[in-house]
Amino acid sequence: MSDSFTTTNRFFDNKHYPRGFSRHGDFTIKEAQLLERHGSAFNELDLAKREPVTEEEIKFVEVCRGLKEPETEAERVWSKYMSRIKRPKRFHTLSGGKPQMDTVEDFSDSDD
Repeated sequence: MSDSFTTTNRFFDNKHYPRGFSRHGDFTIKEAQLLERHGSAFNELDLAKREPVTEEEIKFVEVCRGLKEPETEAERVWSKYMSRIKRPKRFHTLSGGKPQMDTVEDFSDSDD
């Protein structure tokens, strides 16, 4: 991973892993370190916010798109992370409102 996945930003997911990747139990220490070190790059590539510049990054994007199975450690750990947080593949919805709640009638005891 010499020129691939370079980033200066540490990657954290406070929503799904508020105590960090290594403390949650889903990832090995090595996987957690890989996510923290390169997760920002993984995320930007996955979301097409950055273009792949190496062969390794191109293959990584193919895995993100579901065009090939993960083979490298980076591909496997990002796939594992994505399956854990269950982020859908760019699913857009037209309704931005809150889910409808069934209104429950307030039944009071009455003499029939």
